[in-house]
Amino acid sequence: MTAPVFLVEEDALTGVFPGTVFPLDGPEGRHAVSVRRLRVGEEIVLTDGAGTGVHGTVTAVEGKDHLEVTVTSVRSEPLPQPRITVVQALPKGDRGELAVETMTETGVDAVVPWTASRCVTQWKGDRGLKSLGKWRATAREAGKQSRRLRFPSVAEAMTTRQVAALLADADFAAVLHEEGSTPLATAELPETGDIVLVVGPEGGVSPEELTAFAEAGAHPYRLGPSVLRTSTAGTAAAALLLGRTGRWG
Repeated sequence: MTAPVFLVEEDALTGVFPGTVFPLDGPEGRHAVSVRRLRVGEEIVLTDGAGTGVHGTVTAVEGKDHLEVTVTSVRSEPLPQPRITVVQALPKGDRGELAVETMTETGVDAVVPWTASRCVTQWKGDRGLKSLGKWRATAREAGKQSRRLRFPSVAEAMTTRQVAALLADADFAAVLHEEGSTPLATAELPETGDIVLVVGPEGGVSPEELTAFAEAGAHPYRLGPSVLRTSTAGTAAAALLLGRTGRWG
């Protein structure tokens, strides 16, 4: 197995070089010692989640939540091109976390929750903050599980107007729709810049939303002959785009 990944504070790896002894404590240290049961001599990867990672060896374990890592190499992962953002309509129950988890594992760069008109679930007040927190925590854990050095961002929930503005600024904008006349597999994609993909709710994207997105430059595309659930469509589409753009090459 590849070495497990643990998340450290932003900028914590600045100035770290091979030979540096880096302490890992707090919740991540506790997980490494008490859950993963890492021991002296085992390999480990630390990342800031923003593209910088260090590979090292555990050289000391103290108590239940502290270990020391001697750095053997430092790596900086460049910003991926093109960047892929998925606008995900809010699903029911825990299907939102499922969508975020699988899209993170697949390799998307950003997830935008969308309060579509046909969403049964609505994020309001404390419930909305709690749900957003779950999506962000899911992205962090899935980023570690999939051995990523650059974790996807999860934005605050957007309205249809805000999503339209996001689409207008994209280099390629698409709405997944079962009645789309053009397959996503044949769309002309940019080599660099931003790709923004909209995934509607279980009830579908409304005609008014389709019009607003079309005016912003986003056209409907279909994935294939079958209709996927909102919690899986983004992952399938992202995999297709990652393959076609060469990021999975």
